[in-house]
Amino acid sequence: MPEPTEPRPDLLSVLPRITRLSAAVTRGRLVEHAAEQAGLARDRGSLGVLTTLRTADKPLRVGEIAERMQVVGPHITRQVQALEKRGLVRRVPDPHDARARLIELTDTGAEAVNRYLTSLLGWFADALADWPRQDRDDLVRLLARFADDVTTHLSRLDES
Repeated sequence: MPEPTEPRPDLLSVLPRITRLSAAVTRGRLVEHAAEQAGLARDRGSLGVLTTLRTADKPLRVGEIAERMQVVGPHITRQVQALEKRGLVRRVPDPHDARARLIELTDTGAEAVNRYLTSLLGWFADALADWPRQDRDDLVRLLARFADDVTTHLSRLDES
């Protein structure tokens, strides 16, 4: 198939919206507000580690956390050390490899990240409150599919 010479109009029209949404979430006050509501520091890296562990619903190796967050391992190691000092995560033995350690949420960490996610996701739920149920379900399904497909395509770029 030949390379297109012009951007696809359907995707071009949505690009500014994706950019605005990304900026609103990453640079806006939403994450800071949710962190304040949860009593957590405004450190986005730490929030990312806590959220990654919560959504994994199981202990993870540092490398797995880094892969899921798409960052380098040493960055996660520093975040985990800071979270350990605050009593929000702990290292536990890996039952499949005695040499390895897994990172898991403490009860305090689980409560804090649950408060954070309740605040953050509550904001999104409020923004979608007037949407019909089917539209909300479609958004969740299609957004998950989109995120998975984009991640897959990005990993192919890394491999080449």
